[in-house]
Amino acid sequence: MANGKARAPEGDGEIGLDGLLGHAGYAVRRFQIWIFQDFVRTLAAVDIKPTQYSVLTVIGANPGLSQMAVAQRLGIERARLVHLLDSLEDRKLVRRVRSRTDRRSHALHLSARGEASLRQFKLLAAEHERHVAEKIGKENREQLLRILSSFT
Repeated sequence: MANGKARAPEGDGEIGLDGLLGHAGYAVRRFQIWIFQDFVRTLAAVDIKPTQYSVLTVIGANPGLSQMAVAQRLGIERARLVHLLDSLEDRKLVRRVRSRTDRRSHALHLSARGEASLRQFKLLAAEHERHVAEKIGKENREQLLRILSSFT
């Protein structure tokens, strides 16, 4: 697919991508798909998806954050975060503690099981990052992180 063409289904020839090859958004999206697939495959044994990992990591680094603060920092819709937290709480990884200052808010903490699990997840995520470096090269990975840092 170096020339931007891929085999069409059922041998109908090649499908050209035309101007898509020059669109950063298209290339980033294709890379994102590869990244997510590799992450899911690498962490399949522990059944953690990228967004769940992000939520656990932010809570682990910032115990006591509110749900709203986590949602805003990660760019997750509040309703979706509630669903994610429900699933993580069902797995005994996260605890919601009612805020002392605002009864409508909850402070988020990792449970002891969540802390131990996150250590394991981080090891697997590091393996995933090694896969990324193998795919695009260590220097390219570092440069990509520098380029994308303004979006984080």
